[in-house]
Amino acid sequence: MEKKMFTVPQIAFTILFSILALLCLLYGITIFLVQSGSNFFTIWFAGTAFFLILAIMAFFRLFTKIPVPVRIIAIVLCSAAFLYFLFTQILILRHFNDKAPENLNYIIVLGAQIRKDRPSWVLQFRLDTAIDYLNANPDTICIVSGGQGPNEHISEAEGMRNYLLENHIPEERIVMENKSKNTIENILFSKELLKDETSSVGILTNNFHTYRSVALGRKQLKNPIYGISAPSSPRYLPNNMLRETVGITKDVLLGNMSF
Repeated sequence: MEKKMFTVPQIAFTILFSILALLCLLYGITIFLVQSGSNFFTIWFAGTAFFLILAIMAFFRLFTKIPVPVRIIAIVLCSAAFLYFLFTQILILRHFNDKAPENLNYIIVLGAQIRKDRPSWVLQFRLDTAIDYLNANPDTICIVSGGQGPNEHISEAEGMRNYLLENHIPEERIVMENKSKNTIENILFSKELLKDETSSVGILTNNFHTYRSVALGRKQLKNPIYGISAPSSPRYLPNNMLRETVGITKDVLLGNMSF
């Protein structure tokens, strides 16, 4: 009986897909432990299952048993998905370092999770950037935008307001919008607090979120809109960048923004 031999491609792809499955699993656990209030971490466990299936298929040479037309369609679809992902990532990266002109009438600081005793790191990056801008531009009004999530003891707007007050931003320069649950609501509900459509507005959020936020703002508001990018944690950037591709896709399909 002829003994089956392992081929180099078979071993290489089995190892590659196994490593990718392990990385997705470990990173998914890391994101889960952050307890951000979002279930998006599950996409990394889905990735774990996907690459594990590919590893099994490579090890047992199951790809060769798939009809050629099906393989071609799968390759085309995967290639198109990858190119679309790359396209959205380029759009996001182009706005990573957005800076607004001086003396804007308003800046809108978009909310993120509030912990029991402090803003989350994501939100603190935004607030510290807002403080720098407000100190440099004493006539700018700050709208803090964010409602209260199920795992938050106060609204994000109230938590942001408290942080700004602790850092010596005068109370009369802070306006709260505390109803919104997502980015499009941040924009729409903050719109009601603007004086008029000629007021210049800076939308302040983390670098990975700037492109979508500004695109939403320019679609929903007639005001002059500028992006202000705050830093973010490199550790969680892969998750945030992938999440933004999903967010962009959803908002484009719903007509909330254009590319």
